[in-house]
Amino acid sequence: MEVRRTVQVKLAMSESDADLLHETIRQFRWAANYVVLNARNEEGYVETSKGKLNSRTYDDVRRETDLHANLVQAARSRAADALKSVVAKWKRGKNASLPYFSSPFLEYDKRSATFHDDHASLSTVDGRITAEYVLPDDGRETPHSEYLFSDDYETTGATLHYREHSDEFYLHVRTKADVNAPEPCENGTVLGVDLGVENIAVTSTGVFWSASELDHWHREYEKRRASLQQCGSRSAHEIMQAIGRKETSRFEHLLHRVSNELVEEADERGCSHIAFEDLTDIRDRMPGAKRLHAWAFRRLYDYVEYKAEERGISVQQVNPANTSRRCSSCGFTHEDNRSSQDTFECLKCGYANHADYNAAKNIGYRLLGTQTAGEGGAPVGVRLNTGMMNANGVTAVPTLVRAGVHGECHGR
Repeated sequence: MEVRRTVQVKLAMSESDADLLHETIRQFRWAANYVVLNARNEEGYVETSKGKLNSRTYDDVRRETDLHANLVQAARSRAADALKSVVAKWKRGKNASLPYFSSPFLEYDKRSATFHDDHASLSTVDGRITAEYVLPDDGRETPHSEYLFSDDYETTGATLHYREHSDEFYLHVRTKADVNAPEPCENGTVLGVDLGVENIAVTSTGVFWSASELDHWHREYEKRRASLQQCGSRSAHEIMQAIGRKETSRFEHLLHRVSNELVEEADERGCSHIAFEDLTDIRDRMPGAKRLHAWAFRRLYDYVEYKAEERGISVQQVNPANTSRRCSSCGFTHEDNRSSQDTFECLKCGYANHADYNAAKNIGYRLLGTQTAGEGGAPVGVRLNTGMMNANGVTAVPTLVRAGVHGECHGR
């Protein structure tokens, strides 16, 4: 199984080399934006094929810039990927503008950069420069030691980013490796996961992760930012940027912890699949969700996906339609089944439980309904807190209801 990881590495270089990178970034962005401008034809059709975009723009970009041929192709590929994303939104009926590249970045592959243990050789508009790595202390377990310096991981490329607030360059180095992952369980089972505003994640086994810590620190950082905005000084602006970095770091640490525990829950329960609701436009369909929540959901999903992959657990998204209104016990679907944010009570059979737990089970059932046991390694049941649901109903398993989780409660 192929596993991919990205490692951030701070760079050190001379002032003249930094100036070359700045100019290379400027021309790279111009090239990518030029491809976007030439993607739309007179009839309004937007081309996304890399080959056709290359035919339209390659000669012009080579003539107007000093970029190496590989960097020209990298700029075209970045533009094509962004165009595909916009066209996909249009097909879903969403409003979206054509992409415009303004952030300072560069894309490197093995032809335009050479990666060593302590430095990288990078193409610029005037030959190559040598950028030294600023590495953490030896002896610490870091992504650098685990992936960048590991003989098992191969470096495939990198994205160069310039951080204006600190006047620093960073390489986001991409690596990959083939690992021997455990085979999925023969009798596969699904762990359903519901995402929400009050509880960032709830599983079909009844484990809840509250969003209170996430929301608390977001409010605290917002207060500090609002206070600093009133100052309007350059110092206040720099402090605001530092607060933003600290906020992101704190949230990412929290989401890593939740993802570790969620994958551990799936592994301990013998699950071969983890089912999430489709994250597309999740903020639009979730009352009370902020941009922070949508960002957290996507980051959590990404963390769970790659951590579960290493244990041979598949992670998939399913259609979320009516998962909050459907009774996970009898299947009756009605908007009044969910009487409040937390409470679910079926109008037909009387099944009552926490609304997020009910939705988590339905999400698991949704994946169960899209696959069959005959497909080879496909799930045949949904793991619950007090049993496992399969096509024939709930089959009891010797599992105790643990403190802090919700059990089953049937009837009024």
